[in-house]
Amino acid sequence: MSAAMLRCALIGNPNCGKTALFNQLTGSRQKVANYAGVTVERKEGQLRLPDGRHAVLLDLPGAYSLTPASLDEAIARDVCRGFYPGEPIPDLLVCVVSATNLRLHLRFALEVRQLGRPMVVALNQMDAADKRGIEIDIDALSRELGVPVIPTVAVKSGGGDKLLARIAEATPIAVDAAALDDDGLHEEARRLMDVAVRMPERISRLDQRFDGWLLNPVLGLVILAVVMFAMFQAVYAWAEPLKDGIDAGMKWLGVQAGAHMADGPLKSLVVDGIIAGTGSVLVFLPQILILFLFILSLEESGYLPRAAFLLDRLMHRAGLSGRSFIPLLSSFACAVPGIMATRSIQDPRDRLATILVAPLMTCSARLPVYTLLIGAFIPHRKVGGVFNMQGLVLFALYAAGIASALLVAWVMKRWRRDNHDHMLLLELPSYRVPTLRDLAIGLWERAMIFLKRVGGIILAMTILLWFLLTFPGAPAGATGPAIDYSFAGRIGHVMATIFAPVGFNWEISIALIPGMAAREVIVSSLATVYAVAAQNDEASMQALSPLIAHQWSLATALSLLVWFIYAPQCISTLATIRRETRSWKQTVVAAGYLFAMAYAASFVTYQVAKALGAG
Repeated sequence: MSAAMLRCALIGNPNCGKTALFNQLTGSRQKVANYAGVTVERKEGQLRLPDGRHAVLLDLPGAYSLTPASLDEAIARDVCRGFYPGEPIPDLLVCVVSATNLRLHLRFALEVRQLGRPMVVALNQMDAADKRGIEIDIDALSRELGVPVIPTVAVKSGGGDKLLARIAEATPIAVDAAALDDDGLHEEARRLMDVAVRMPERISRLDQRFDGWLLNPVLGLVILAVVMFAMFQAVYAWAEPLKDGIDAGMKWLGVQAGAHMADGPLKSLVVDGIIAGTGSVLVFLPQILILFLFILSLEESGYLPRAAFLLDRLMHRAGLSGRSFIPLLSSFACAVPGIMATRSIQDPRDRLATILVAPLMTCSARLPVYTLLIGAFIPHRKVGGVFNMQGLVLFALYAAGIASALLVAWVMKRWRRDNHDHMLLLELPSYRVPTLRDLAIGLWERAMIFLKRVGGIILAMTILLWFLLTFPGAPAGATGPAIDYSFAGRIGHVMATIFAPVGFNWEISIALIPGMAAREVIVSSLATVYAVAAQNDEASMQALSPLIAHQWSLATALSLLVWFIYAPQCISTLATIRRETRSWKQTVVAAGYLFAMAYAASFVTYQVAKALGAG
């Protein structure tokens, strides 16, 4: 890379669209690593300027202030000042501010200006501001700030072209600004708003009216509970027709493939392994997308930060903070990004507590397991003439995970004797109606991630398990099922002695092993186990749900459901805990306490259910 190449750095508050702008400007020309010695991501890309030159663009961690309260903010400040080891000082700072929340973001831009570095302000999300009727006099704002202000729309093609053209011009000179304290920065931001911004009164009135209801300490919690309850009910009620269609399609594909293949190991691999295994997981895609539809809608509407604010007092009593809410909610999708999102938590003890309880949130990978077992063992009927019983059970499983996380955090708080106060500072954006385009893009991305898991990890684990279940074959004169003589059969029977007290048979025990790669793999693993174990082709093509309903007791099914609330069955999650905490001790603690809780809870569930006649 040429030493003379222009170096630019994007800096801004979280939620300003900075990363979207970075993706818009750099495209696929990106490199992601970590800053030396820390776990904070370092994203760098190349710009192609209108005059044909190239420039380097660095996406700095989001920061609310240059007086750091977190590692992310400290790195952003030090890189801008040229104090971070191994990081050249940027030639140009591009401070990204949201046109929809200028009062907060202008305060940060003023703080960045005080660094005395060459600077441009990217006024992002201008399309959203226009839709809300927010009028911004860009020329006046640029004049009062003393730096160029460039409008951008990071989510639209060409939305960063004006910024690229401005970067291609001669590097702006540094602006000397009088040092202001925090009160002075807020006062100056208010002055700039009065000079250059006109906010429609109706937006402010609507926000206040909604906040009066949604942030009420009693009614707000009731509304939040209703929203969460409706989300889990919808996961079942809306997904059934789509699930039935996918299930029918996969069965048809299996029959067609089997009809055109000769009997033998290859047919068994394709029909019983690949099609039956991946199909048994693919059928849950509609439910996962419905779950994400709710989460994305709540995020786009501006409700999630308010839910975090609303829950701050409750979570503080449990040893967490309201800022833990968003990472924990993200963990309902996957614990890995949820754990990584804890970087925004300033207090190191709060951050560690959130990391350790994040795996207790019911991630989407558990949903196929829950759906399989609930569909097989819980009656599909109405409760009170309104509620779906299966949806109630699913809600109870999610609630159990949340309650357990709060309990563990409370124990950790008492263990470390932490009685100090925590201050919560959150940005509360204006309410907005989620756009269909943004929701569609978000759902498409989640669907692709899920399908890649089906086509990658799950398919690989299914084929591996099929091999272990098929070889070696039964010896001559064998009287038992061939699967008993396979590698998997032998391993499963050994594991079954360990899990017998919790009601797991050898089929469940062997399926837990590939489930370490991804929790949802247990469904395809069970499908593969029972398909290979069947004595004829007709039996091997039976649906998995009625098969386990016939062979398992209700006590076993309930025990397995409870097991998956707690079990640390995801290597990726444990690896992320190790990376974020930089401690094998904390990783072992997380795996150990989760396994202990899973085994103890499953043991109690199985023994009690068995005693009540469900065995």
